[in-house]
Amino acid sequence: MSFETIDFEISDGCARLMLNRPETLNCFNEAMHAEVRAALDEAQSGGGCRALLLTGAGRGFCAGQDLGDRRREPDAEPVDLGESLETNYNPLIRRLRSLDMPVVCAVNGVAAGAGVSIALACDVVLGARSAKFVMSFSRMGLVPDSGGTWMLPRLLGHARASALLMLGESVSSEQAERWGMIWRCVDDDRLEEEARTLCRHLATRPTRGLAMIRRALAETWSNSLDRQLDLECELQREAGRTEDYREAVAAFLEKRDPTFKGR
Repeated sequence: MSFETIDFEISDGCARLMLNRPETLNCFNEAMHAEVRAALDEAQSGGGCRALLLTGAGRGFCAGQDLGDRRREPDAEPVDLGESLETNYNPLIRRLRSLDMPVVCAVNGVAAGAGVSIALACDVVLGARSAKFVMSFSRMGLVPDSGGTWMLPRLLGHARASALLMLGESVSSEQAERWGMIWRCVDDDRLEEEARTLCRHLATRPTRGLAMIRRALAETWSNSLDRQLDLECELQREAGRTEDYREAVAAFLEKRDPTFKGR
């Protein structure tokens, strides 16, 4: 499938999805939503893909919604922003969180609005030193969406999340790393290489087990300790039956490096 608003490729077990509307700081419009969905379908459906790298083209990662898509005549009915979330953004966040492979995000420049939430929905987030994160909803009288009010308190605590969401101030990549908002801040000229290396590394790991870790982490926030213990037991039982686990045990006993296949 050919794409116009994204670049997408699969190689070495990794899918690389680049948002490619640099003239708009990779803001989402309807076409981009549709193409991202198609790319995720392709990554999920086969082709030997075992890890996903998400990044952006140009000087921005993603500045959220393209407001040009929402321009209306002065006397027209207001846009139903809830419909946009139900149709596009919420399914995207849910999809990123539920993929059966690890997801790396390389934030190459500004991430604003829903762009922040999309980045934070990934498993391992690298930020270029020049990158900034800003939840700008409050400046427009809007409520942070796409999971922003769920993710940020859990990553930063209530006090920092509340201030960031209400003040709309930007957070540098270095500060985001110090606060535990992202995994690592890297020099701009190293971001692409480090992100690709990390993605390729994850693709060689026991990715079925990594997908189970994703599920356990996703459910921990709503589970009691008892329920989480039960879930860990359930997932461990499943993991113990995988080909990758058998390979790990055999490699340990034979004193060699394991070769995982994601099965």
